[in-house]
Amino acid sequence: MELKPQDVVMLLRILAYGTEPWTYSKLSGDLGISTSQLHMAVQRCVAARLIEQGAASKPFRTALKEFLVYGVKYTFPVERKGATRGIPTGYAAPPLDKLIVQSPEPPPVWPYAKGSVRGISFLPLHRSVPEAAMKDPKLYEMLALLDAIRDGRAREREIAVRELSTRIDQAW
Repeated sequence: MELKPQDVVMLLRILAYGTEPWTYSKLSGDLGISTSQLHMAVQRCVAARLIEQGAASKPFRTALKEFLVYGVKYTFPVERKGATRGIPTGYAAPPLDKLIVQSPEPPPVWPYAKGSVRGISFLPLHRSVPEAAMKDPKLYEMLALLDAIRDGRAREREIAVRELSTRIDQAW
């Protein structure tokens, strides 16, 4: 069974809930992904040993950190397109935008019609990411940090790994 990009988005959303219990219908509403797709995503993550089996399961922190830090950039490589309007990601988004001096180059952005920043198109893991990120600042930060790990320079990656690891450890 092969993992899909929406599986990673789902795992990060579950982490963002913290101690709050989740349901498939709640995840569906938050992510804009159907409950049947989310059910399949959980099954794939159980098979990959990234999440416990059972209702309202929690991700396995150590395995998830390892996969996010070392596996995601190879499993789901970054796709860039031309200039567009969207939502900042990677080093240009919170929390890295406060920790890293901004480059004069156009920032990476997820294409999004309601976005306010012009930059270089950085295709998100899943088409639902921009809308879901706008609903939840915690999820937005984790997705942006993951993008910095997937495509950042060495210093950006190092800081992003530290910040994402902290957020995973504090999830519950």
